[in-house]
Amino acid sequence: MSGYSHIPVLRDEAVAMLRPQAGKTYLDGTFGGGGYARSILDTAPCTLWAIDRDPDAIARGAALAAIYPNRLHLLQGRISELFDLLNAAGVASLDGAVFDLGVSSYQIDDPARGFSFRQNGPLDMRMGAGEVSAAKLVNTLPESELADILYEFGEEKASRRIAKAIVDRRSQQKFEMTADLASVIRSVVRPDKSGIDPATRSFQALRIAVNEELSDIEAALAQAASMLSPGGRLVVVSFHSLEDRIVKRFMAGASGRTPGASRHAPASMQQTAKPGFKLLTGSPVTASEVESRANPRARSAKLRAMERLAA
Repeated sequence: MSGYSHIPVLRDEAVAMLRPQAGKTYLDGTFGGGGYARSILDTAPCTLWAIDRDPDAIARGAALAAIYPNRLHLLQGRISELFDLLNAAGVASLDGAVFDLGVSSYQIDDPARGFSFRQNGPLDMRMGAGEVSAAKLVNTLPESELADILYEFGEEKASRRIAKAIVDRRSQQKFEMTADLASVIRSVVRPDKSGIDPATRSFQALRIAVNEELSDIEAALAQAASMLSPGGRLVVVSFHSLEDRIVKRFMAGASGRTPGASRHAPASMQQTAKPGFKLLTGSPVTASEVESRANPRARSAKLRAMERLAA
């Protein structure tokens, strides 16, 4: 079970906020390596449905499911499909749902998946089957569209310079490897005082575009919230401002602080006469100094949560 030794960011805080109880039904919308799932199942004798679009994650999860027979159920698919996935499995309501957004460490650490420039590998970045690869995007998109992706999803100020450099280079030789793309980006973007690699924002942008992550998050939040029973909690951990902005806006709308109806929500979430939820986190929960030192990825993590009110 060494594959489950990784402790995900804000795990203890997220599970405590979810508040698992005996006999209840919960959703782990981003199974990954099973760190959240194991902790939830150890906290209370409950039932957990876990979703992941990555077939490798589902395959790894079989060992964990065997430890919790009839309690952990794995479903392969996108989080934007959770309403249909759960209904097809006979699950009509949830007592809580948790999401640990973004790319998993298993995906980042595998060079063959092409998510990171720190280890050279094929320029892929697909979390699941069927998506268009990052190589396809950088080798085929018009320069203006590529620049828009880098700016919108990576908040990269040098997006136009980077897009031009990519297009100039691909006219001579197509991009195939992560190190190759990172090298071109570094040739036009200088390191800043933060110490962050100049390729970081562009790789984030391409990953988000390849996997349609932001629209998936919007749909998943609305669908999960619509399935919560009274007292059920929605807990979300995000890792960059684009994710957190979506979560913050959605929870504010659901709790009546701002308009927040979503086109992704089933009918039960639409046009409520009064707020159906209360915020549990006025300000986001962040990682402790100890956790941030042990895991640099935790430094940007933000946890937000809300609870469905009684009808």
